[in-house]
Amino acid sequence: MVHAALSGQPGAFAALVHAHQRLVWLLVQRLVRDPEDARELGQEAFMRVSQRLHQFRFESSLRTWIGRIATSVALRHLERQRLPTVEIDEALPLPAADDTAAEVDARQQHERLRDAIDALAPVPRLVVTLFYLEELPVAEVAALTGLPDNTVKSHLARSRARLRQHLETSR
Repeated sequence: MVHAALSGQPGAFAALVHAHQRLVWLLVQRLVRDPEDARELGQEAFMRVSQRLHQFRFESSLRTWIGRIATSVALRHLERQRLPTVEIDEALPLPAADDTAAEVDARQQHERLRDAIDALAPVPRLVVTLFYLEELPVAEVAALTGLPDNTVKSHLARSRARLRQHLETSR
């Protein structure tokens, strides 16, 4: 894919973007939280990928390399902005009349967990999302974020404690 894009084959870079756009969106959106900013930063990340594709050395996977660029773009944006993040409205559906108490309780637990994750700082929120929701191994989370493995593990441990505390107090 890289060689095809570098040689200018028609549609090659578009295929590269298509293969990695979900990852870039996930990384940028979980850090920045504002959908408009996330779209712009996703485009900026792919512009940087395009500009620097010739520098890709095949020492890591293309996914990891693109993920690091996206994370870097989003973190630089946060450093420049220092503004409060905008919450994305991900409202759960209202309980239907025929929902069981267990289904309603499960929705409420899901909502509390989502709120607890949203309350985390940007980097821990991203690490938790990649590890628990995307089910990536610590090594890949570290590679995508540019953090050492032990730092990822520390973020996970502290985040678990914060999530536990948040969930216990929100009962």
